[in-house]
Amino acid sequence: MKETRQIPVQKGKTYDISIVRLGSSGEGVGRHEGFTVFVPFALPSETVRARITLVKKTYTTASLVEVLKPSPDRIQPQCPVYDRCGGCQLQHLSYEGELKEKRQQVRDALERIGHLQGLDVLPTLGAHTPWHYRNKMQFPVAAAGKGKVAIGCFAAATHEVIDVTDCAIQKEGNNAIVAVVRQWMKDFKIPAYDEDARTGIVRHIMGRVGVHTGEIMVCLVTACDMVPHMKDLVQRLRRDIPGLTSVVQNVNKRHTNVILGPKTKTVYGKGTIHDSIGPLTFHISAQSFFQVNSEQAQRLYETALDFADLKGGETVADVYCGTGTITLFLAQKAKQVYGIEIVAPAIRDAVRNAKDNRVGNAQFILGDAIYKLPELIKNGVRPDVIVLDPPRAGCGEPVLKAIAQSKPKRVVYVSCNPATLARDLAYLDQHGYHTTKVQPVDMFPRTHHVESVALLTRAH
Repeated sequence: MKETRQIPVQKGKTYDISIVRLGSSGEGVGRHEGFTVFVPFALPSETVRARITLVKKTYTTASLVEVLKPSPDRIQPQCPVYDRCGGCQLQHLSYEGELKEKRQQVRDALERIGHLQGLDVLPTLGAHTPWHYRNKMQFPVAAAGKGKVAIGCFAAATHEVIDVTDCAIQKEGNNAIVAVVRQWMKDFKIPAYDEDARTGIVRHIMGRVGVHTGEIMVCLVTACDMVPHMKDLVQRLRRDIPGLTSVVQNVNKRHTNVILGPKTKTVYGKGTIHDSIGPLTFHISAQSFFQVNSEQAQRLYETALDFADLKGGETVADVYCGTGTITLFLAQKAKQVYGIEIVAPAIRDAVRNAKDNRVGNAQFILGDAIYKLPELIKNGVRPDVIVLDPPRAGCGEPVLKAIAQSKPKRVVYVSCNPATLARDLAYLDQHGYHTTKVQPVDMFPRTHHVESVALLTRAH
């Protein structure tokens, strides 16, 4: 009979833990008598005192009590609610240390999940500043007692809204929007939505800032069609928000965690704003996908374009093309680009973006890449380069199989999840595509997220 291993920790008790690395959510990972312990706010190379909060068969979680031996990369967090707000996970880590850890996170995933050894993982491309970079804000709103409202981020793993007055990673325009809406709700006694009782009006506040144009959009997400004193809100926004271009109301009557509902109406100005990435300009609506870090998005797309190594005569397929941002970057140097996307509104935006930027060599195809990529090849299109930018879940085997069968010279994989990147690169490695190099890009400073661009070449 197999001997059952005794778990060496008990819930509620305190232990000294040596932290060896960061986990995928930015928490410290250590071991106690060979048993894995996850400790949020702890850093690699630290010895910490931690109290066990949850015990499972193969791991345990703990809360940080005291840092006994601090990391040289430990710094004082800038945000006063950092320890309670779930918006950031790495403000206690120096930015230089953060970039090193994100490179290591990508390398660890490739080796542990993909079993890909010795890959060239380049140093992480960091932002010029890790603060006030988010051009998009979507803050939940909740009642906070005695006529007050809480506007900010959900505490980690809860639906408790932590009130934020000046978010350190939001563009200043978005913070200004919060201040105006907060005061308007207070002055006119506009109730926040209560998701348990399903009463109240304001569910979320969304702000979008055109970093290169200065245009600003405010989107108020409400639980009902009619909002009292909406004209007063518009008047205040016009007075206090320089660059205000658009005020829209999105109506979401459903009992759901999805932020936006199906109905959006323009209350003031236009229904969109503009922003640019490199030489390209894009329309952005409340529903549009647009990278939240404009500066780093340009570096990400330029890296993908560099890895594609286009000379002007190539045919390129951009799978999971979204609103066509990468597609249009590729079209600058390719003969013909085909963008494939399953979301119909995104394809409509992509067609419009191509027209607005006078790009004539990009064609967009609506449908699932599992079927549309083989169909494209069956119709005689042979991509020299295939670019992938899938969601966090990765590509899925049918898409990867179609890519391998189409035999492009190069594959450029843009990823927002090191774990699924590693899985998919391992599949392609077994089907004739060797990963040449991987470039991490820090799109979301002060958080645990990291994007990567991988270059794969066909083995002859």
